Amino acid sequence: MASFDKFKELKKLVDGLDADADKFFLKGNSAAGTRVRKGLQDIKNLSQDLRAGIQELKNKK
Repeated sequence: MASFDKFKELKKLVDGLDADADKFFLKGNSAAGTRVRKGLQDIKNLSQDLRAGIQELKNKK
């Protein structure tokens, strides 16, 4: 089920990618690129769960 805590977790994941994205895009660190890709996959999965939970809450109203 969706919750504001899940939304905050999603935001935290996005914010957490900042340093690795900088290392990959600006400094060419390929290991950082791998971490960014993993983080984006985590964001995708959490986003899908959050979307489903929001839809479930909307349908209950």
